[in-house]
Amino acid sequence: MILYDVVCSNDHVFEAWFADSEAFDKQRQKGEIACSICGDTEVSKALMAPNISAKKEQSAAQITEAAEAMKFLYKMREHVEENCDYVGNKFAEEARKIHNDEVEKRDIYGEATAEEAAQLREEGVEFGEIPWPARHDA
Repeated sequence: MILYDVVCSNDHVFEAWFADSEAFDKQRQKGEIACSICGDTEVSKALMAPNISAKKEQSAAQITEAAEAMKFLYKMREHVEENCDYVGNKFAEEARKIHNDEVEKRDIYGEATAEEAAQLREEGVEFGEIPWPARHDA
């Protein structure tokens, strides 16, 4: 069994147990994983800090590396949110329009299902998937 932090498209983070990574992927594709807060079934694995034992010699370096990676992802999220248009769950539709020169080219971000992402790839639409870190209140 493996415990994952899972995040929904509304940025709610919750924990869920799975037999293995493949079980998570199958359940996610079937829409069988629902946010425990809002019921949303558009979920993905949240970025998790590695479970590092403090007894190991490399642990301090590994913890620092993980912290730096998280810091980088927070900065990336901030940059994207400040410089790109949020299109929500219409990402696939808008990306396709931009790719086909139906609308003015612009930088966008939003959500897409695994199926929509696969279709965009098949159509040759260039995009990236970023594992957004959960928002935390300070």
